[in-house]
Amino acid sequence: MSSIRLENLNKIYSGPNGGIVAVDDVNIDIEDGEFIVLVGPSGSGKSTILRMVAGLESVTDGRILLDEEDITDRKPKNRDIAMVFQNYSLYPHLTARKNMSFGLKMRGGLSFDKINERVENAASIMSITDLLDKMPNELSGGQKQRVALGRAIVRDPQAFLMDEPLSNLDAKLRTQMRTEIQLLQNNLDVTTIYVTHDQTEAMTMGDRIAILDGGQLQQMATPLEAYYEPNNRFVAGFIGSPSMNFIDVYVDWSGEPTLEHETFSYETSPRIRDAVDSTVDRVTLGVRPEDIDVADKSTANTIEVTVNVTEPLGKEQIIYFSLDGQSYTGSVSGHQNIPEGGTVHLRFPTERVHLFDYATGEAILNCVLPEDDEQQQFSLSVGEGATS
Repeated sequence: MSSIRLENLNKIYSGPNGGIVAVDDVNIDIEDGEFIVLVGPSGSGKSTILRMVAGLESVTDGRILLDEEDITDRKPKNRDIAMVFQNYSLYPHLTARKNMSFGLKMRGGLSFDKINERVENAASIMSITDLLDKMPNELSGGQKQRVALGRAIVRDPQAFLMDEPLSNLDAKLRTQMRTEIQLLQNNLDVTTIYVTHDQTEAMTMGDRIAILDGGQLQQMATPLEAYYEPNNRFVAGFIGSPSMNFIDVYVDWSGEPTLEHETFSYETSPRIRDAVDSTVDRVTLGVRPEDIDVADKSTANTIEVTVNVTEPLGKEQIIYFSLDGQSYTGSVSGHQNIPEGGTVHLRFPTERVHLFDYATGEAILNCVLPEDDEQQQFSLSVGEGATS
């Protein structure tokens, strides 16, 4: 096992109108055996970071350390890192066995019997022993990905790098392979950096996740920390599906402070009043769809809305409604009869809302953790870098 540290990592590509900053001063510490997921939208810099760690992209500035040894300028073949690509990258004219053994043969230093033993062991781990003599065109997408993973395993590297390895698979197989990769990483206990744009993969697979946007690291946290305690509006909106609702409101300090919107007035609680500086006159109210309640109109802090679209999903249903011309989403019980075009009263519980700085998007206040989920609170309180 080996640790990986990225120190002030930068990547700038030259362009006709000046430099294009792909990675901007990223610092990440990855512990021995840790599974780290880099997640973000297209163009966020996640794959560029992975390729710099692999040695496939040069570093403009900063350092990459593998087990405290500087490998920033080291050639890819000398980094003892195995990479799994999105498109499998199998040689079409070689069998699965020869694909898996090719890198070991090129590296030299191992006998034929030793190479074959490694291939057989890796094939057993990936449950592809019966596929070793098949050609790539005889394999399904999932089988090709297993061969690609097996090719990485036989190298017995200090670290694995995985660049969206499941994106070419169908939804059911992607879920299955997601579990298999987690089990594989747990069993091998090899430091792993996994890149994806799918926040569900990030939340379910990573020990910690690094959320990137525009080449900058927005937050490094456990999945639960990123979900319940986002650093800023971007993280809050990117993590979670359906994504968090954001409503820009004014703060009325003329009496008991309230949050004012064109269509409603929101009474604040002590925790909200304590979090907002008296000089602030505008904030962004954030609430996750699953935290919105359908309530009686006599309940405090209810908002009357017209439901535009409903999506029944069994135990829950997704409702889409508008406020002042903006569309928002709620996730409510599937047992409730909420017809499209119908009117309902919704409540945003004060303990479940988030507040963000209107100008910068930085978090001012995050929600209170669910009191009935002791394990969740425990994970947040002991996780590395926990802020709760």
